[in-house]
Order: sequence, then structure tokens, then C-alpha cells
Amino acid sequence: MRTLPVLYQDEGLVVVNKPAGLLVHRSPIDRQETEIALQIVRDQLGQWVYPLHRLDKATSGALMFALDRESARALTRAFTEAQVSKGYLAVVRGFIGDAGRIDHPLKEGPDGPEKQCVTEYRRLATVELPQPVGPYATARYSLVSAAPLTGRMHQIRRHMKHVFHPIVGDTTYGDGKQNELFRRTFNCSRLLLHAFKLDFVHPVTGRQLSIQAPLDRSFEALLQALQWDTVALAPPVKV
Repeated sequence: MRTLPVLYQDEGLVVVNKPAGLLVHRSPIDRQETEIALQIVRDQLGQWVYPLHRLDKATSGALMFALDRESARALTRAFTEAQVSKGYLAVVRGFIGDAGRIDHPLKEGPDGPEKQCVTEYRRLATVELPQPVGPYATARYSLVSAAPLTGRMHQIRRHMKHVFHPIVGDTTYGDGKQNELFRRTFNCSRLLLHAFKLDFVHPVTGRQLSIQAPLDRSFEALLQALQWDTVALAPPVKV
């Protein structure tokens, strides 16, 4: 039976480290997928679990489930009211600014209304590779810590595209030439976006929790190849 690494667990909730390529719950788009995180964690713990938030299939990292209805209600309210701080790590094209706030509304679905959408970010490191990509003689990249202050679908991916710094490995909103360079040079074809941290107040005990999700081997290997492996994962940014 497949299991997922447990980062934190108590009577009311569990946080696991979801690998890239795994759906959180069933999707009409990915009908062929036979494994989903919800079912894996349910079978792993031997009890029903309640999903509280989403991670894209291609995104890895910290994923929280409630273990009873009361905790599910309290934690859902905490996510809805932005009382859970989420920190992501991403590799983006180009040299992004030191820090910034992207305040750009996004639609939920092609026909849905635009909704307020805010992401804050901080640049952790940069690298310039002596490889031509498109019209450029070299390839530049930034390692970014990002904190979504709202919870729209594909928010960080769409916001980074909006500011012309798409996430490497993003086949929907990214740059195909950059993605090909990473596949060819680093044997890396995954989306370079990882949910590395959840900060929140426990709804029952009142304790402040900060739960971190370690990077997988492929992401770690890439950071080593780019000489970013000594860069500490930063907390969710406030700029």
C-alpha cells in the first residue's frame, strides 16, 4: 500500500508531504488517474479525512486534512479567512525584483468573474547560465519564496506569468524553451513549485504551529546543480 510522509498529526488534523504528479482528489480532467492523495491518506490512517485546501497535481509539498467534522469546519474557516499562512518555493525565469506584491485579479474558470488575488514574494537567489535561450545569449533564473494571500486556482503560477517571470516546468503558463533547457541540461521535467510551509493557530489547542515540508530528491538535486543548496527556505514573505 502506498503511503505519504506525515509531517504532523494529532486527533484533529494531519499534514502530509504530497509528491509532484499526485492529484489531491478526483478530477474530471484526469479520469485516468487511479491514485489520489485523499484516498491514500484515508487508507494510510484507516479513517475518513476531510480535504481543506488544494495543491495542483504538479505541485509538491505540505497538504493538510482534517480528521473530524468539527476540526474540518474550524480549519476550513481558517483557510477561508486567510488565517493560514502558506509559503511556497519556486524557480522562475529571469531576475525578479528583490521583493514585491502582485495584486492582480484572476478569473476562476473561463466564464467566471474576476476576483481579488494577491501574492507576495521575495527573491532568495539568482543564477545566470551560459546557455542561449531564444534571442538571449544566456539564461537567467531566480529562486523565489512566495506567499499567496488569497486562494485562487493556479494563483502563483498565473501571477508569475503576469509579471513575466513564469515558473520553470510549468507546461500551462510557462516558457516552453526554458522548460526544454531544464529537461535537457538537468533532466528535470517537473513543475518547480513546492509548498514548503504552513503556519497557523491550532483550532483546538490554540498553539501556533509551523509545519515544513522537505523538498524531494529532484528539487534538491536541481538546487545543488544551480549552487542554491545552501539557501535556507524562507518563511512566508511580508513586504
